[in-house]
Amino acid sequence: MIIVIQCKDQVGLVASISAILAKHQLNIISMREHVDKVENMFFMRLNIDDGKDELLLENYIKEVLPPDAIVSINPKPSKKVVVMVSKEYHCLADILIRNYFGTFGATVQCVIGNHAILQGICERFDMPYYTVSHENISKPEFEEKVAAIIDQYNPDYIVLAKFMRILSPAIVAKFSMRIINIHHSFLPAFIGSNPYRQAFERGVKLIGATAHFVSDELDEGPIIAQQIIPVNHSFTAADMVQAGKEIETAVLAKALKLVFEDRVFVYKNKTVVFE
Repeated sequence: MIIVIQCKDQVGLVASISAILAKHQLNIISMREHVDKVENMFFMRLNIDDGKDELLLENYIKEVLPPDAIVSINPKPSKKVVVMVSKEYHCLADILIRNYFGTFGATVQCVIGNHAILQGICERFDMPYYTVSHENISKPEFEEKVAAIIDQYNPDYIVLAKFMRILSPAIVAKFSMRIINIHHSFLPAFIGSNPYRQAFERGVKLIGATAHFVSDELDEGPIIAQQIIPVNHSFTAADMVQAGKEIETAVLAKALKLVFEDRVFVYKNKTVVFE
């Protein structure tokens, strides 16, 4: 049984929560907690023995927490996911393979692309694929069609696996903190398009990738995971793109695993991640 808690900090929270669990003969298998002293916020993730009515246990725990505490017990163990893509296949291919072999940590419901180019690989995995072209159509109309497809599946999260379109505030708000993007840069460096070209022209010695939740500000949402690799003067812009694809795939996979296992807490524009 997994318990995740987010609330204002106060003295004795860990002791109070532990006492509730002990009173009901529930053994703690693992516990992670963090206090953000600046924001005075408390975050906790517990793995405990099963065997107690979840609703009753949630009420017992809330009784010892500050008002407005967020408590979730046994979040859905297998999340539902919709993936959105454009033309690049590397992140999608990794997701489809993991999903096929049951190691993804979630279930992919469908893939939506603004081009038809990746439909073939989805068909090989018997994955529903919807092409919604952004050409010759207004952005609100395009997003309305996309949202209608997403709503059919009622996913827990939407994964932008190299979906190269900027979403409007309206659709971001509709799926607030449920859209996860992989950005081909070590944010906050090189925001926006062509970051590898920007990195090449700047002569950087490290390139990276960032997985983050999508917010209204371009590439400014709460960061989940990041990774870097070294490059040098011998790397062309094309070399950086190729190296970047590998790191993008790895960072997105790591971020999704953390999110699906309920190890990521979002507060304001930051995250607490219990790896």
